[in-house]
Amino acid sequence: MKGITRRGAIEKTIIEAKEPIKGSVLAKKYGVSRQIIVQDIALLRAEGRDIIATPQGYLLPQKQKSSLQKTIVTRHKEEKDLKEELTLMVDLGVKIIDVIVEHPVYGEIRGNLNIQSRLDIENFMNRLEEVEAKPLAELTDGVHMHTIEVPSEKIYDQLLSRLRKNNYLIEA
Repeated sequence: MKGITRRGAIEKTIIEAKEPIKGSVLAKKYGVSRQIIVQDIALLRAEGRDIIATPQGYLLPQKQKSSLQKTIVTRHKEEKDLKEELTLMVDLGVKIIDVIVEHPVYGEIRGNLNIQSRLDIENFMNRLEEVEAKPLAELTDGVHMHTIEVPSEKIYDQLLSRLRKNNYLIEA
């Protein structure tokens, strides 16, 4: 299969997928290496396709119509705090879209998360451990931002209260 044909097929597969699809699954499906899939995704993005890579796999962003998008600034010191912070959010029905840190040399560094359940948190934490990676917040002494989707202002206020109570929220 030629590259342009494969990229069209990959895009169609991602569009039709009901959940994120891993690069290794796409590689097996199209008989190429995972690195070829990574390159194909990069080319699709360069052509303007809105495909995002998350720890769960590739997907198209789908903002819920009834949700609100917000940005919060938080801080945690240890990995157990990272898990607790994320759990506080998903238990309220909050979707954590990304994590952002402000690096003194590189500026803004953003990592796509797409976390919306305790299972997503477990998978994320396991992946960090598997590859011996550190959370981005370690670059900034635990300070980081999240773009989140919340179902309502009421839930957002509850979230802020819980984060504040657990000393994770940074406020102006």
